[in-house]
Amino acid sequence: MLRTLKNAWEVEQTRKKIIFTVLMLVVLRLGNALPIPFANLELIHQLYNSLQGSLLGIMNMVSGGGLSNLSVFALGVGPYITSSIVIQLLTFAIPQLEELSKEGEEGRKKIQQYTKYLGIALAVLQAFALVQGIFADAFASGGTLEKAIAILVMVAGASFVVWIGDLITEHGVGNGVSFIIFVGIVAGMPQRLTLMIQAVINGQMNPLVLLLIIAVTIAITVVVVLLNEGERKIPVQYAKRVVGRKMYGGQATHIPIKVNMAGVLPVIFASALLALPQTIALFIGGGARDFVAQYMTPQGWIGFIIQHAVQALLIVFFAYFYNSIQFNAYEYSRNMQQSGGFIPGIRPGKPTSEYLQRIVNNITLVGAIVLAILSIIPGLIAQIFKVQLGFGGTSIIIVVGVVLEMVRALEAQLQMRHYKGFLKK
Repeated sequence: MLRTLKNAWEVEQTRKKIIFTVLMLVVLRLGNALPIPFANLELIHQLYNSLQGSLLGIMNMVSGGGLSNLSVFALGVGPYITSSIVIQLLTFAIPQLEELSKEGEEGRKKIQQYTKYLGIALAVLQAFALVQGIFADAFASGGTLEKAIAILVMVAGASFVVWIGDLITEHGVGNGVSFIIFVGIVAGMPQRLTLMIQAVINGQMNPLVLLLIIAVTIAITVVVVLLNEGERKIPVQYAKRVVGRKMYGGQATHIPIKVNMAGVLPVIFASALLALPQTIALFIGGGARDFVAQYMTPQGWIGFIIQHAVQALLIVFFAYFYNSIQFNAYEYSRNMQQSGGFIPGIRPGKPTSEYLQRIVNNITLVGAIVLAILSIIPGLIAQIFKVQLGFGGTSIIIVVGVVLEMVRALEAQLQMRHYKGFLKK
């Protein structure tokens, strides 16, 4: 990885992308440091610290770290992620959206517009729920106008963060939305690690538990790397063809099928949907809020089991959902047949597409189950030993996955440059 960064820095075009990404990082951190107007910051910190064990921590992670101090970027990319989930699911249910998705670049732009419009609507809902719900005491001294301004600032901040994410995707390195979540997690890790070390020094945590947490973190990192790099190679043989006096084909190759095609997206989307019930409960208040607090937060074993069971099911669902989008077994089979290729022992046509689909389904299931288990393990340790980790398996998976994604993006840029140089010669 360090060698890739060094080689990328030596290339002017790639160096500009890295510098641009770092500058956007500075803007994000400045926005997360700016407080919402008319809010009692001391009371906000007290409220957040008292509810860290709830789904509020997941909402803070998805937002990019701005929710912990209710900053200008408090909502982050959370509403946009939720809206993109809804729109992509509706694409399979509404024929008009499905037609748009098949219209190429123009259709993709229209779907992105619909996603952003829905994201703004969800941002308004979530901002209202925060101001009138869990952080209502922090705005108790303000009137209707002050609360409306606070809601407007949060919605504007969410739109600005999404715009920054688009800029990073277009002019920077890697996926902008994933990068924003990554920055929020990494920025809070030193403080969380310091709190755990202080807990050990003060006798509030057993040193062996801290060593266990470190070992589990390293193990999760290794498994995530292996999972992202792992692939199944399907052998493909091309028949020999004689055209004129030349012979074509006859070579053997393979189809690489990644174990985890969707990367960190299933984990991010599962976390975003987990945060949605709490947002709705905050908006409704009363019994709905108490129900979510009792049965969907890891403060007790019942809430822990329910929350992580739902999270595991969502991870499996989104892994299958995105793999079905990225890998079309029928298209692979048809293209292979048209090119004179076949999988040894499998008949061309429908048997080939069914064979490929079966392999993809099996691999996806294994990868999704591993991701789900990794996301649960740190929380299970915290629940057993009654310690406050401050981060979970989901955070580790996202951090490692985004780093790998950025490294692959840099390697792709370097490889493209080598090809261009070869063509110029």
